[in-house]
Order: sequence, then structure tokens, then C-alpha cells
Amino acid sequence: MLYDEGGSGVPILLLHGLMGSARTWADQVPWVREYGHVYAVDAAGHGRPVPDALGTEGFVADLAELTAGIGEPMVIVGHSMGAIHGWVFAATYPERVRAIVVEDIAPDFTGRTAAHWAELIGGWPQPFVDEQAVLDYFGPVAGTYFLRAFTASADGYRLHGDVETFRAISEEWGTRDFWTEWKSLRVPALLIEGEHTITPPGQMRTMAQVAVDAEYVLVEGAGHLVHDEQPEVYRTHVSRFLHRVTSNA
Repeated sequence: MLYDEGGSGVPILLLHGLMGSARTWADQVPWVREYGHVYAVDAAGHGRPVPDALGTEGFVADLAELTAGIGEPMVIVGHSMGAIHGWVFAATYPERVRAIVVEDIAPDFTGRTAAHWAELIGGWPQPFVDEQAVLDYFGPVAGTYFLRAFTASADGYRLHGDVETFRAISEEWGTRDFWTEWKSLRVPALLIEGEHTITPPGQMRTMAQVAVDAEYVLVEGAGHLVHDEQPEVYRTHVSRFLHRVTSNA
């Protein structure tokens, strides 16, 4: 599902992370709108049917279809899974992307498994009876993130997708890397990594070093949800980048 979040000028596409949704960008949309016409996406498998081919290329094909009506090259702002899908999209359709923001994800997780992580998710006490139950379980930052992503019904809040689907998405990253796609990009890039990152050490710095036009930022005190944990720091860096890549469009 593609959502038109308003604004004018250069299209800016917001891509959420695994188990997120378009709504998890709610705090960022108002100020991102100052730099262009903002769109957000619910990825396949997140309250929507999964692609016929459950893999990165299937998600990218779905993204290409969803955004087919966006005319000029986009700025992609991606978090985690959304950033991987964003740069593979940019590698596949280079004429459709003018710049990219990558938040807390790296190209190479080969050898890792999501089995333990999926088991933990399967043990969540779903449905959560109310909003406070979600906040109590996950804490204020992650709790707000999941409240914006979960499906709400009469009996409470629950995941908006199947645990096995989420596991399969993550497991693919343990079987391959995305360096080739990253190194093929010829657009400006901003890489933002949390101090308490999920990424393998040093990879995001290396991404900046091998790119043709990239800046790397380490955000102290932040974990994986940099845009929610350190929102003002995130806004400062992303606003500066968006001003640069949209001002002469």
C-alpha cells in the first residue's frame, strides 16, 4: 500500500523496517514534507499479501509496481529492511532514484539465523489487551513503534503479519550479501548508524568509503530505532541531506 503524505516537489519515499509500517514514520512525515512530496509504503507481508517470490527481488518488484505513478526520481529514506529494499531498488531502477538515506542496516549478515529471534516473537503475549500493555511490554520507544504497526481489533493489539514470514525475510539476509547492489549506486547517500547497532562492526563505515558520494554518521546513545530514539539528531542530519539533494531539483 502506497500512502500519499502530501507536500510538493521532489518525491521522497519512506520505507519502514521489518515488522514496521508506514505509520511508524508518523513523527517524521511533517518535517520531511518541508523538502518534497512525501510517500510512505506498507511493505508486502506487513498487513498485505507476500510477494509470489518471498525474497528481496520480490519485494523490490512489488515496490516498483506500487510507485509506478511517481514520475521523477525519488529520494529514498529507509530504515533497516526498508533501506536494503531501497538500495536494491535503486540498483535495479537507477533512473528512478536521486539519493538515499540508510538507517542502521548493513549489506552482509551471511551465516546468521533468525531462529531464536522468531521464537522470541512467537512468545509475545498476543493479543496485547490495550495500548498500555504494549508500552509496558516493549518500553516507550519500541512500544510506540509497535502500536503504530500492530493491527488493532476488539480483543487488543497483535502483529500485522505472520511470524514465519518475518523470519523468512530475515533468514534470507543470512544466505547472501548485498554489496554488489550497494557498490553499483551512483547517487548521494547518507548512512546513519546507532551506537548500539544490530549491524556487523564496521560495515556501515565501509559502505560510505566504497560509495561514490556518501556520508557516515554514528549516533551516540541510539539503538536500532535511531529516528525514534534520537529524533532531533536524526532530523538534523537528514534535513541537511534532504536540503542538499532537493534544493536544485
